[in-house]
Amino acid sequence: MSEEQIEDLPGVGKKTAEDLKENGFHDVMRIAAASEGEITGRTSLGETKARNIIAAAREAMDMSFKSGLDVEKTKSTAAKITTTCEGLDELLGGGVETQSLTEVYGEYGTGKSQMAFQLSVNVQLDEDDGGLGKGCLYIDTESTFVPSRVRQIAEAAGMDGDEVLDNIQVAKAYNSDHQMLLVDDADNLLTENDIGLVVVDSVTGAFRADYTGRGSLAERQQKLNRHLGDLQRIANVYNVAVFVTNQVLSDPSQQWGDPTKASGGHVLHHATSTRMYLRRGKQGSRVCKLVDSPSQPEGEQPFQITENGIEDW
Repeated sequence: MSEEQIEDLPGVGKKTAEDLKENGFHDVMRIAAASEGEITGRTSLGETKARNIIAAAREAMDMSFKSGLDVEKTKSTAAKITTTCEGLDELLGGGVETQSLTEVYGEYGTGKSQMAFQLSVNVQLDEDDGGLGKGCLYIDTESTFVPSRVRQIAEAAGMDGDEVLDNIQVAKAYNSDHQMLLVDDADNLLTENDIGLVVVDSVTGAFRADYTGRGSLAERQQKLNRHLGDLQRIANVYNVAVFVTNQVLSDPSQQWGDPTKASGGHVLHHATSTRMYLRRGKQGSRVCKLVDSPSQPEGEQPFQITENGIEDW
């Protein structure tokens, strides 16, 4: 539905519609996917009115039970973004999927940001070449976005570096609250621009820095859970791929095998649809392990990082 149709919802007049739009609720789907607290916290609407408007929006968008066939039709609109590495694409079932939240975690220097750079370029490729022909939103929480490297990857693929960089909207997040606000503001950009990919690099770094010690763990996890829920909502509402990188920590209780595990705990594990673990391999290679996927079996695939970007090993 378009923005103008917000006024058609029962109980929504011109003034209420303007209040909603000015605070990030640009269309009926955005309202239907919101919570009562989200609307009352960002607009001047009271609880009862917000509750009624949400109910009307959900009824208009037919957000009740659907048959498995209808769900299958919705999922059929999901697309894949190539990693440029045939082995990784095969591991992922064709690439990084829209309507989904994909996480990659690993130690420093294993290629997490490089993969994010590659995808921010590849999403701009034509569909026949494994892209979506769309732009990218990039939330940088650790000052890891390097324009010169993105340009290098783009030009290696025969693309115009200036054009590729111009199609990547980058925002620096200074703390976890700012990071969450940027995701809230992303609705404006996603409504106004043709975006196919949202990157958060990294998703947990600011939360770990802002909330230290066991005493703040519960609050941190609650906020992280809300943040991840907002990212998943964006993936579903706008049919975009959400790709997040994650830090790791060492599990001292792990006596056998690799003690490395992803930061964020069970909140992050349950929120992401696809999870990849990167580690260093032999002779400068990297290894990607598919830890979890709703449609693909677990597996591993070596790859390399070259001047051209992510490539098969």
